[in-house]
Amino acid sequence: MATLARGFSLSRLGKELFRLGEGGGRPRLLAAACLSQASEGLKYPAIVESTEEYSFVERLIPPTQVPTPPKHDSYPTPSGWKPPQETPPDLPYFVRRSRMHNVPVYTDITHGCRKMTIIRKIEGDIWALEKDVKEFLTQLSKYAPATQVNEVACSIHIKGYFDKELKKWLIDKGF
Repeated sequence: MATLARGFSLSRLGKELFRLGEGGGRPRLLAAACLSQASEGLKYPAIVESTEEYSFVERLIPPTQVPTPPKHDSYPTPSGWKPPQETPPDLPYFVRRSRMHNVPVYTDITHGCRKMTIIRKIEGDIWALEKDVKEFLTQLSKYAPATQVNEVACSIHIKGYFDKELKKWLIDKGF
């Protein structure tokens, strides 16, 4: 066991620090000096840098970007995924894919029972997309659902669950 200034051992140092810490400023300074003397006497082994074994570490580090999906023989793939068209559609708005290459249409429940569908990552004329979505859903369900446009967040909230229909509709449009 290493001994410190004034005959303290490392095991006794914790008790003494607690006892000295109750008294005020000067005993705390003395305890800090004892700790710094204890750390000066310790010897650490030298650090050896090995570049051969780093390949094993690189396998564990996650990639910084999601790789581009491979080309398939036919689309949609068995999972239902379909890539966007090579050229974007000639519309006043654009719906960008998520970083996982999916169409950004999501469902949400608010206030415990309010079912919402959310279209995110909208660029361009968001009001034109809202008008087209309302027309599509009116033809589909015979009524116009309530929508809310958030220009700052670049998203549209639609009352009800229409995620599957809107994903298919956006993919068919070329997004």
